[in-house]
Amino acid sequence: MTDLFAPLTGPELEALGLSLRVAGVASLATLPVAMGLGWLMARTVFPGKWLVEAAINLPLVLPPVVTGLALLLVFGSRGTLGRVLADAFGVSLLFHWTGAALAAAVMALPLMVRPIRLAIEGVDRGLEQAAATLGAPPAFVVFSVTLPLALPGVIAGALLGFARAFGEFGATVTFVGAIPGETRTLPVAIYASLQGLDGETVALRLALVSVAVAMIALFATEAVSRGLARRTAVA
Repeated sequence: MTDLFAPLTGPELEALGLSLRVAGVASLATLPVAMGLGWLMARTVFPGKWLVEAAINLPLVLPPVVTGLALLLVFGSRGTLGRVLADAFGVSLLFHWTGAALAAAVMALPLMVRPIRLAIEGVDRGLEQAAATLGAPPAFVVFSVTLPLALPGVIAGALLGFARAFGEFGATVTFVGAIPGETRTLPVAIYASLQGLDGETVALRLALVSVAVAMIALFATEAVSRGLARRTAVA
């Protein structure tokens, strides 16, 4: 039991730092895409909209290993986009932390889009119309009216995406493997610890760290959303 609360070792801290970096990059890079998709699904009507919605939510229902396999087929050394990146830019996502960030971003996207979409749908269209009636251009209406009112949902989506990216395992290990210091994130390190002799204590200690980070992200989501909602209501 004493070992359970011992300070994290160098490799464990390395896995934690890598997970934070991967989750941070994944959520920041995915946020503009999630906002665009949230706006598209909330404000537009077009043929085949249900197919787009199904594609967005597909990572939620597919086994993560299948998502990782799809990424491997597309971005691997023999994949279409993988060859383009390698030939044109000399970039390879395989066995690199950026590939782990891509896998985490794909898995986090559905959880980011939904709260953003709901927040945009909840914006009072009358306020937007009033701003437009006063002569405000469409871009000004979006950035001065719509986005500030939808900000709680945007932040909630970003934090939920971060939490999901931080805990990503299946797609990551399938796509980029478990290279120490490069792709061995905290969930992968937990799995690797369980494969060794007497690794349960290490795995449990890392699991507690993972739970703590996830709980902090969820509490932050709730606190920020409520704070911004109260500020918007007062304004």
